[in-house]
Amino acid sequence: MPQTRLDTARIRAARRVIDPVFLDTPLYRCEALEPRLGCAVSIKLETANPVRSFKGRGTEVVASLLAGSGSRAVVCASAGNLGQALAWSGRRRGLDVTVVASRFAPAVKLDRIRALDARLELVDGDHESARERAAAIARHDGIRLLEDSLDIETCEGAATIGLELVDAAPSFDAVLIALGGGALATGVGHVLKELAPDVEVICVQPLGAPAMTHSWHRRRVVTTDSADTIADGVAGRFPIPAVLDDLLLTADDAVLVQETSITAAMRILLDHAGLVVEPSAALGIAAILEDRDRFAGRHVLTIVCGGNVDMDAYHRWVGTSPVHGP
Repeated sequence: MPQTRLDTARIRAARRVIDPVFLDTPLYRCEALEPRLGCAVSIKLETANPVRSFKGRGTEVVASLLAGSGSRAVVCASAGNLGQALAWSGRRRGLDVTVVASRFAPAVKLDRIRALDARLELVDGDHESARERAAAIARHDGIRLLEDSLDIETCEGAATIGLELVDAAPSFDAVLIALGGGALATGVGHVLKELAPDVEVICVQPLGAPAMTHSWHRRRVVTTDSADTIADGVAGRFPIPAVLDDLLLTADDAVLVQETSITAAMRILLDHAGLVVEPSAALGIAAILEDRDRFAGRHVLTIVCGGNVDMDAYHRWVGTSPVHGP
């Protein structure tokens, strides 16, 4: 296959520096979902770790390299999950971590970043504003700027999920991957294209935040003026050219789903799999709901990539009522 920026040998090496708490997450066939979706469904559960998302795989690689080089400070922009993961990995290695986030990010994610001893700076505006501020801090302070998806460590950390899928001797026909900045899709996609090329790699993005999907289809960077989706973890507006180049080599398709399908998928995962997930993690199930004929009779795997969700918002989205104690 044409070469991406990723390297399978480095991905295998990444497993040796990632804390085992992030590795070998549950992978199982979820038969309870199948009558509702009309296809066989397996789940890779990336919420079963201390930061409740896949992001810890990449930040472990970054933090290990920083600690090994003697560099002690790092800054990143985050919609919430990357910041938590970097704070966790940095605290473990004695790093000085600064996270820049939109003040409109879910409070549960911001609170967790603070609890992990990172310095948190909030900005008005969206994630792109946070990216600009993080870059400014890095320049001013002369410290490492971690850019999710652009920095190859984040992609290759996420790619270790792909190794685990392949090691499980997959019987699935397609993998549905949430698409935001692209680290998860390019990382897992790279491994599957190299080691399990018959598996179809399908990226899924909200209709309200379609920049990377439009870019994939047009084979050039397409930006948007705004993003309007409850799936805050994938709500970028400015695709990174190098990441798009990788995505063009690793994805077989990129699809958009409606907000109503995302909330329906969250409810299905709650009712039939017992999983409370954030909207980004439900994108794969939403894609099945919107195109049942495409997946009928197939074995589909979806990566449940995050479980950091504001519970009040969650109850509104899925139509449940919070349970209050006495």
